[in-house]
Amino acid sequence: MQSINISTRVYHRRNNKAIRLLLLFIAPFFIWMQAASQTKMLSFHDYEDRVHGVWLAQIAGTLIAWPYEHQTASAAWLSDYPTKRTEAPVDDDWYYEMIAIRAFEKYGPGMTVEQLGKQWQENNAGTWGSSEQARLLMARGVSPRDAGHPRYNKLWFSIGPQFSADIYGALAPGMPNLAGKIARELCHLNGYAEGADGGVFIAAMVSLGFTEKDPKAIVRKAAKLIHPRSPYRQCLDLVIAMADKGKRPQEIFDAVEDRWHIEYPATNNAVANGGIVAASVWFGEGDFLKTVNLAASAADFTDADCNAANAASVIGAMKGVKGIPAHLVAALNDRIAGTEMGGFPLQPVVDEKISVLSQRTAEVGKKIMQLHGVKISGNTIRIPLQQPATQPAELFTLSELTQYWNPEWKLERAGYGGAGGGMYGIRGITYLSGDTLITYPRDEVRGLLLRRTLKIDKDCKLSFEAGSDAKRAWRLQVYVNNKRCIGKLIEGNDTARQWQKIEVDLSEFKGQDIVIRIYQRVLIPGKEAGNAYWRNFSIE
Repeated sequence: MQSINISTRVYHRRNNKAIRLLLLFIAPFFIWMQAASQTKMLSFHDYEDRVHGVWLAQIAGTLIAWPYEHQTASAAWLSDYPTKRTEAPVDDDWYYEMIAIRAFEKYGPGMTVEQLGKQWQENNAGTWGSSEQARLLMARGVSPRDAGHPRYNKLWFSIGPQFSADIYGALAPGMPNLAGKIARELCHLNGYAEGADGGVFIAAMVSLGFTEKDPKAIVRKAAKLIHPRSPYRQCLDLVIAMADKGKRPQEIFDAVEDRWHIEYPATNNAVANGGIVAASVWFGEGDFLKTVNLAASAADFTDADCNAANAASVIGAMKGVKGIPAHLVAALNDRIAGTEMGGFPLQPVVDEKISVLSQRTAEVGKKIMQLHGVKISGNTIRIPLQQPATQPAELFTLSELTQYWNPEWKLERAGYGGAGGGMYGIRGITYLSGDTLITYPRDEVRGLLLRRTLKIDKDCKLSFEAGSDAKRAWRLQVYVNNKRCIGKLIEGNDTARQWQKIEVDLSEFKGQDIVIRIYQRVLIPGKEAGNAYWRNFSIE
């Protein structure tokens, strides 16, 4: 019995030794496999080609969908430019990104939003929308870091950051968290909250395009960077949830428009247009023309060219130049040229080769990657793959504007409005300009409300000024508790904004706790509705 036990122990010792030797040999293989699954090997040549693809794709996408910007949607298949092209004109869809590359080259891979703002001023950038507002604000001395904030920029929720952010994804391939971080920082130049969220989402999608093969996975992963409380994320969640349930693209486009374009009626809003971009990438199956056609045909009165550009740039990151139809590439003759944009002279005049711009972009990307620990050896880039991490919430509601205007008053039922898109004359907008609060109701039936609760302990009066733009009108109603004290029309004349001094005697309420409610009503027969202007509120 003892001999059997000794033999068994010897057998186990030999086998344990054999297992240890086996593990010693195969462990490095498993370690290598694990490391390989966490990194992406990319040749610098391939990286540069995909960067080139991002530039070409967004240019070609814009030019194909340009006729449908702020117009009725495309109803036919698009496969070529609507007019003959011999070069790419300068357009804000890529000009601001060109300026960003100049700024990175000047200030280095850690460029700040303040430095980008200096470059914008040097190059006379900022033509339309929130970008125009940023240019005007910086000229008045507002810091570039604040130029996109709702305190100053009335179009902070629009699409400017979104169509400027493709390049940030190209500078951080396979690293969506880094791309999103760069985008969040730099997009504050011309947007905030859901405006900047759009920049983060696009940058993350382009970044993921360098390492992901499935467009659906790209959308799903990029969406994770946006905080769930953000309206932008909620729109993306709507797209993904409906797609997962098997809904058709048009059903999803309609749902996005019905929910979010009503909330943000500007045709250049970030949220609804971002949902269109997400669905176009999701259902585009990695095909350039299919993706662009989805964006161009999604819905009437959207920022179709910007949407097509953003969606197409993801295809450029995935497939490089070969992913773009050759005839579209050839027609551009490798050239971007222009002397002005939107009536503003370009400083300097632009005449650049797209291929050279792509090479410069790749060199900037190389420096950014090295700054963040990416190993580049010879022609090989070893990218540490990142699992998308949700950024901290960046939120702003219109009711918060009163903290910068008059924090004793609460703003309720304010609307984002439609000013600043490609369609002028649609309903108004809520924003702050200096010491003046400008409003328009979200709900035209119930109207907008300013509310204040206080105790009256002496004879006093409420006084303020209310204004209306030329040829516009709205009805003012003032209630103290349940007493209607004022009901009158506030109307501009034929040429200019008009102000009226409003006074309400509060003496009869002395010794009482009161609620003051001030309404802006806009449904007035025979009158064209407009913004209300409020300033110089006092109770004394």
